[in-house]
Amino acid sequence: MDLGTTIRNIRKQRGQTQKEFATSCGITQTYLSQIESNSKEPNLSKLKEISGCLDIPLPILFFLSLNNEDVKPEKRDAFNLINPSVKSLVNEFFKV
Repeated sequence: MDLGTTIRNIRKQRGQTQKEFATSCGITQTYLSQIESNSKEPNLSKLKEISGCLDIPLPILFFLSLNNEDVKPEKRDAFNLINPSVKSLVNEFFKV
């Protein structure tokens, strides 16, 4: 799961700087930088705030952060088959 990269990508797609986004979420730019580089893992309440600032439900943020290592080996083929379609649908719906 790569929450940091997912958060950074969505923030950048929306044209927000780290400072702007951090301020809107009530966290410091340093803390956001650590989250986006996956060197710091935010607690659940902070993740809820971040997903709210991104205007994306937390379960959707988790889904967008999934990668092959998060899926059992016997289910990876199915994941790789449906993942692009589901992500495309999610991206269209949430304008990610």
